[in-house]
Amino acid sequence: MSDVPASEPMLTGNRVYRIHWVLGTDRLRAVCHCSAEREFEDPVQLWEWLLSHPNGHWHAPPEPAPPRAHQHAETAMA
Repeated sequence: MSDVPASEPMLTGNRVYRIHWVLGTDRLRAVCHCSAEREFEDPVQLWEWLLSHPNGHWHAPPEPAPPRAHQHAETAMA
């Protein structure tokens, strides 16, 4: 058995912000409640960005799903 206590459950919600220190750098990674992420060197700019939600909070477009195999077969029959 370990003497390390169990961790608390992670908070969720529309007012939870996460800030991570990027190891080996002077940079901070901000994660908004909308899942947008961005790296900063200046903590003031980081907080301005987080609190300005949704301004500047863009997500990469979702990857298109690969075509299903039977779609090609239907096209070949046409």
